[in-house]
Amino acid sequence: MQENNYKPFIEFSPEVKQALRDNKAILVLESTIITHGMPFPQNLETAEMLENLCRENDVVPATIAIINGKIQIGLSQENLTSLSKLTSNLEKVSVRDISYCLAFNKTGGTTVAATSYLASLAGLEVFATGGIGGVHRGVEHTWDISADLISLKENPVIVVSAGAKAILDIPKTLEVLDSYSVPVFAYRTDDFPAFYSSKSGNKVRKIDEAKDIALMWKKHKEINLSSGFLVGNPIDSQYEIPSEDIENEIAKALDEVEKLKIRSKDVTPYLLQRLYELTKGDSLKTNIELVKNNVKLACQIAKELKRI
Repeated sequence: MQENNYKPFIEFSPEVKQALRDNKAILVLESTIITHGMPFPQNLETAEMLENLCRENDVVPATIAIINGKIQIGLSQENLTSLSKLTSNLEKVSVRDISYCLAFNKTGGTTVAATSYLASLAGLEVFATGGIGGVHRGVEHTWDISADLISLKENPVIVVSAGAKAILDIPKTLEVLDSYSVPVFAYRTDDFPAFYSSKSGNKVRKIDEAKDIALMWKKHKEINLSSGFLVGNPIDSQYEIPSEDIENEIAKALDEVEKLKIRSKDVTPYLLQRLYELTKGDSLKTNIELVKNNVKLACQIAKELKRI
């Protein structure tokens, strides 16, 4: 996609513009990890660390956010700092919120769903995140299903994550992705990862090399399949929280959500914050390690796509 074809409401950072001109590998990063996923200053430190990790791997980072009603692809240091400090005043932007934010000059962090959509709009194909949203536990009562799953169905972007967030119903999440015909893989394992833990007990197709993911993506596009890929990348065992340990804390947090009648897009931020408190910070340490791991793999995939 040529730069002059981009929509006028999208603004590219100078670094991303240059990468597009030079045909360099680019990796998309989301911004809700800054605005709604981590407390300050860890959110800013993590965002800076992930961008620098991309550059160390000879890949250009393209963190996406909406800044004053403008879609920003690639953030300045000023943008990162503002997003990390003003979290209580920022929008959590899913796909449904994009037009509202553009019309009324809002600022906010983009979710996996919105980031995937905007990445696809800009012609970018590889995106690294922590964990995707999905089907929430108790869905038969709440009908709480993340827009991330629809976004994977509709937007041709490779999403590298540590599986689905552990607070979710992972078997149902995988079932919905199967119904949507979204290819789901796990990197060097056939056990789909569960965010804080390397295994969920749910079997998916195993892929051993980044170059094989790139090759499949090439074929996927050649035959006009329009969905994304989901690549589950398990956290290194030395950093994981065993599933039996984290499940106890998740149960406590879910019970609080029900008692407090927290609903919709407020559920996940509340649960992540409570897990941080209940695990005395261990969940945040694990979250940082798993997203680093995902960025490293996604950088390999982005470079392999350029190579082929």
